[in-house]
Amino acid sequence: MIRKLASNKDVAFSGMIGNILEWYDFTLYGYLAVILSQLFFPSENETVSLLASFGAFAVGFFFRPLGSVLFGYIGDKYGRKKALIISIFLMAIPTFLIGLLPTYQQIGILAPILLTFFRILQGLSTGGEYTTSVTFVVEHAPKDRRGFFGSINLLGAVIGIMFGSLMGAFLTSIFDKETLHDWGWRVGFLFGIVLAIVGIYVRKNTSETPEFLAIEEENKTKNPLLKTFIHHPKEFLISIIYSSLQGVAFFLLFVYIPTFYSKVLKIEMSKALFINSFAMFVLIILIPVMAHLSDKYGRKPFLLASTFLYSVASVFLYKAILSGDISIIVMSHVAFAVISSLFMSILPTFLVENFPPDVRNTAFSVGYNISLGIFGGTVPMVATLLIQKTGVLYSPAVYLSAVAFICFLTTLFIRESFKNEI
Repeated sequence: MIRKLASNKDVAFSGMIGNILEWYDFTLYGYLAVILSQLFFPSENETVSLLASFGAFAVGFFFRPLGSVLFGYIGDKYGRKKALIISIFLMAIPTFLIGLLPTYQQIGILAPILLTFFRILQGLSTGGEYTTSVTFVVEHAPKDRRGFFGSINLLGAVIGIMFGSLMGAFLTSIFDKETLHDWGWRVGFLFGIVLAIVGIYVRKNTSETPEFLAIEEENKTKNPLLKTFIHHPKEFLISIIYSSLQGVAFFLLFVYIPTFYSKVLKIEMSKALFINSFAMFVLIILIPVMAHLSDKYGRKPFLLASTFLYSVASVFLYKAILSGDISIIVMSHVAFAVISSLFMSILPTFLVENFPPDVRNTAFSVGYNISLGIFGGTVPMVATLLIQKTGVLYSPAVYLSAVAFICFLTTLFIRESFKNEI
């Protein structure tokens, strides 16, 4: 039987906490990329140094697909709960070690090698964390509230990003430039261990999902990935298409953009991070609201509206940001947050609803993370290169608009999913 609401609250928090840690760490790295580039990838050319730092950021995403296969298999074979406990350990330890890592000046070439290795371990973890936690929570949720509970994990991710943004703003505000470069940047990564301890404790005290326990009584699929390719290729392709927009929008609008504000618009970094944090706060408020409405009116209307708005409004909003006027920047960034709430709150549950339980964790994880690896982690590097090569400051918005338009066309032909049995 589906668990009671009180138990679902515990399960929802269990899913949320791992995503908070995951995205706190990843976005904190993004926000401190300029500092980390100087400490671990020193170069006479500042752009080359920054690109190398973003390359280390991206490499973790390249390993997400491998992690998704690993944790997808664990989740489908041994349980969602076990996969979630392992993944949070694999995220927490490298996060803490990055905070202790000597710089290039101290140990030479070994410093960027170790940093990249820790990013790889985190990439393996994130390959299973988000998607497994979504599956875990949605499978526990009442049928008529799957959209709302599925959005809890995204809410955790956004809270993690906001925490990372606030931590970045806090560090750049309380430390002078010299102190921040010497040791202040380490504080943010070391703080992650607090989130990890809470997450491990909570996850060990939650139960496995009813859907997985039902599969356990039958014969489990020996190769869920192969079965997905053979029996669910259309659903798998759909998951890749929509997840690509998630990756581009998420990382362009809420991870890369503070660096854009700082490097291109010459806005003080602490102010740039506070602007981003405010937009994230708006997104946090709207995510559960939109997800709740999708339980009443379906997922497809929200997917249509959001992909259309991304397609037609992105360039306009980015050009408005280029005005340099703080009030216009804030309003434009908030407008992006509103559009994002329409899409991002719906996507997790929509993708879970499209796969059967015996392959769900693997199919969802692999499709989502292939897209995040290709389109998500590369966003800071791609955006930097687009501006450098074209000289067009709003070129990243054109990239977002193009990906969104493909998703809009796809949405015209998909079926509604919110009444599907899972």
